[in-house]
Amino acid sequence: MRRAASRRGTWQAEASLEAAGKAYYEFRADLMIRNNEGLTKTYNRFHDPEERDPDILKLRDLHAAMDRAVLDAYGWTDIPTDCEFLLDYEIDEETWSPRKKKPYRYRWPEDVHDEVLARLLDLNQKRYQEEVLAGLHDGKKGQKKTAANSKRKKPTAKPASESLPLFDLQEETTRSSDETGS
Repeated sequence: MRRAASRRGTWQAEASLEAAGKAYYEFRADLMIRNNEGLTKTYNRFHDPEERDPDILKLRDLHAAMDRAVLDAYGWTDIPTDCEFLLDYEIDEETWSPRKKKPYRYRWPEDVHDEVLARLLDLNQKRYQEEVLAGLHDGKKGQKKTAANSKRKKPTAKPASESLPLFDLQEETTRSSDETGS
């Protein structure tokens, strides 16, 4: 399986994801407090191609680092994370009011977006096939339950946290227990 061969160790991927997410979250929270701005105003600045504030530029860099950590966790090191300012939807330049801001978004180019989506769909299909082989789907989609077949015990899937660990749940549980005094 390509994913297993190219993916870094699980703990390394988790640590990288956690570090990137934490750095982004903490910087964004601090930025919002310093500027007395909410998420909407902050992200309007984030997506504005004319915004040159060093803090917004850093937020964009931290976002790219988070994207990189996620793609690397999937083993997709060949996908670039460079974003561009692209229109969110088509507009008629001739009728667009100059007083109105154009709907730019700082995001991946379409070809990168499409590649990531295609790989996620492919991965989803492969995992579904693995689940079918493991007997987790009975193949009787859409069939109504009757008294006879509803009494059968169906196999249950492992929770995602057991089969695809992304975060240290034990540490989170311990932290939650400490906070509540349990």
